[in-house]
Parts: sequence; structure tokens; C-alpha cells
Amino acid sequence: MELHELSFAKIIILQDDIAEIRVNNDIEINIEIVDEYHRFLLSHLQPPFSLLINKLNSYSYSFEALQQLQTFKEINKIAVVAYNRITAQTTELLASYPRDTDWDLEIFSNRDEAFNWLLLQQEQLKS
Repeated sequence: MELHELSFAKIIILQDDIAEIRVNNDIEINIEIVDEYHRFLLSHLQPPFSLLINKLNSYSYSFEALQQLQTFKEINKIAVVAYNRITAQTTELLASYPRDTDWDLEIFSNRDEAFNWLLLQQEQLKS
């Protein structure tokens, strides 16, 4: 496990093809942050990779960031850990936002379940 602190989040490399993202509290994710995020993932993970988005904190997105977020083909699956109903509903709304690449996303209320699901998804790619 490797911990990396970026300007907007902590990213934990759980294995060479899975990372956990914990966005800092009260951040507005803008296009510059999305670019930093995408560059980091592409330089630290082996594609196709999966992401565990741990929604511990409250944060928002600019319109431009919403259009660019998670829009590259190297992402296999996304597991989101939502600790309450509002966070789960917000995540569903974000996932439904029109973009060039649809998110292959599942929402969990438990981090271990989310991680285990991602492990299974990555294993299925290799078989």
C-alpha cells in the first residue's frame, strides 16, 4: 500500500491496478484537479484499473469537471463507498450525467465490500 497526497485528495495504491481515492473536505473539483487526478492515475496504475472512491468528506464539482471526470478508457470499474443515503443518491446523479464514457459503477455502504468487489472485477479481467 502506498499513500500519495495530492493537492485535493489522498490516493492509496492498494495494488498495481486498484487505487482508493479520498477527496479532502470542502474541495471544489475543477478541471485542473481532474487533469492532475487523471495524470496521477495514468502514471501510477496498470491499466485497465479500478477505483475505490471513499466518500468520507463533502466536496463539489464544477460543471467543466463533471464533463471530464473519469472519462478515459483505462478505468475498468468504480466502487463508491457512500456512508449515507444522500451521498448514495448524489453519486447516482453524478453517474447518470451525460458524458462520452459511461461509468461502470457500483455503490456500497461498506469499504471492505467495495474493495472485495473490485478485486473480483480485476480478477475476472485476467481470466
